[in-house]
Amino acid sequence: MSQQVRGVIARGKGLPVEVTTIVVPDPGPGEAVVRVQACGVCHTDLHYREGGINDEFPFLLGHEAAGIVEQVGEGVTEVAPGDFVILNWRAVCGQCRACRRGRPQYCFATHNAKQKMTLTDGTELSPALGIGAFAEKTLVAAGQCTKVDPAASPAAAGLLGCGVMAGLGAAINTGGVTRGDSVAVIGCGGVGNAAVVGARLAGAAKIIAVDIDPRKLDTALKLGATHAVDSSTGDPVEEIRALTGGHGADVVIEAVGRPETYRQAFYARDLAGTVVLVGVPTPEMRLELPLLDVFGRGGALKSSWYGDCLPSRDFPMLIDLYLQGRLDLDAFVTETIALDEVEQAFGRMQGGGVLRSVVVF
Repeated sequence: MSQQVRGVIARGKGLPVEVTTIVVPDPGPGEAVVRVQACGVCHTDLHYREGGINDEFPFLLGHEAAGIVEQVGEGVTEVAPGDFVILNWRAVCGQCRACRRGRPQYCFATHNAKQKMTLTDGTELSPALGIGAFAEKTLVAAGQCTKVDPAASPAAAGLLGCGVMAGLGAAINTGGVTRGDSVAVIGCGGVGNAAVVGARLAGAAKIIAVDIDPRKLDTALKLGATHAVDSSTGDPVEEIRALTGGHGADVVIEAVGRPETYRQAFYARDLAGTVVLVGVPTPEMRLELPLLDVFGRGGALKSSWYGDCLPSRDFPMLIDLYLQGRLDLDAFVTETIALDEVEQAFGRMQGGGVLRSVVVF
């Protein structure tokens, strides 16, 4: 039988979110119902509320989550009831041309649950990133569940479901940071500071954090940055070059998603360095660069979507590092909140005072 649970929805563009009753159907073939234990308040959820993703209201918000599998549908073998899982929004298909070439992290046909969760009047909900985890329970494709060690804190583990994984992966997977590299991270919110942590894990010798907010720079230094640059008081490109012998950084990670900060990243890299765009731009943004500069500088210009992660490979490994004390995921949990505090958490997030607010059930 279907279940009725509490969840947070956005009914229309710019409207405050509300807690209401959600109907969660029994899982069909290839699906799973997960009892959510914790879900981070991510900027992407605010994008949904503001109509910045699409206009398929009402949305069931929340996607950065961990919990316990409660039920599975026919044919599900990868997880079972009782498993502790991190939810991911890229359940790979295994059949597309990327998967067949051994590059499943670039899967072109990721999938979600086929059934829809609804309001009690039958109105279908659009789950954020195919997950919808600001709810006591949610219905997902079984491939969106990645089993990890249950010793991990749900509030910390769930952050790998989006923001922290995006930043870590931008450094380790996309940027290919390795021992001795110099790395600059422009934009030190949750994703940017996760990139700082990723660069430290990879053995970077110099990690330069760049932001206009001294609070975020202080956090970056605590998480492993070796230098901090306040870009509101000077030219960050010149400061990054000065800190790297005049050359620029081997890898520059742009975690803002704006043309002006991308240009800074482009000119702050070494001659054959790598730029990684992990900040999310809006559809109207345009980038202008002299084509000769693109040609003459060599190196690589990359975008990083979800940190180029493969959840089945990366989540268990990162949770192991967390449990060994080598990856401080707890540092990203600024506060834990109740389900009915999501709207207020959006306000604190916009004010820049938190890395992550996490709803705990």
